[in-house]
Amino acid sequence: MLFDTDMFIWVQRGNLKAARMIEGADERLLSVQSYMELLQGAENRRQLELAKSFLRDFGFSTLPLSENVGHRAAVYVEEYGLSHGLRAGDAIIAATAAENGLILCTSNAKHFCPIKDLKTRIFKP
Repeated sequence: MLFDTDMFIWVQRGNLKAARMIEGADERLLSVQSYMELLQGAENRRQLELAKSFLRDFGFSTLPLSENVGHRAAVYVEEYGLSHGLRAGDAIIAATAAENGLILCTSNAKHFCPIKDLKTRIFKP
């Protein structure tokens, strides 16, 4: 399962339901976009190291930005940007899931559910 950046934020805020969802996943993946968002969200070196440690300790693998992911993300922005507010970062995350045949776990139903070829698991905190 590919986890959206918001799932990590829920865990950082102490949401046990989000932590259990991640812990219960057979495979823990994130897109390079989510990885970069997590690093940028760190306010200091300690938070940066905690984020990296969390990913390492829970066995997360980071999926790269490929040419196919980039192309699909651009198509998603064109198709869903104006109608649903899909931004580039979310498009890359969605395209990473779709290109790899993965389910995207997210609490952001508004942006992701309209995407026809994307399988989602919506997290409700």
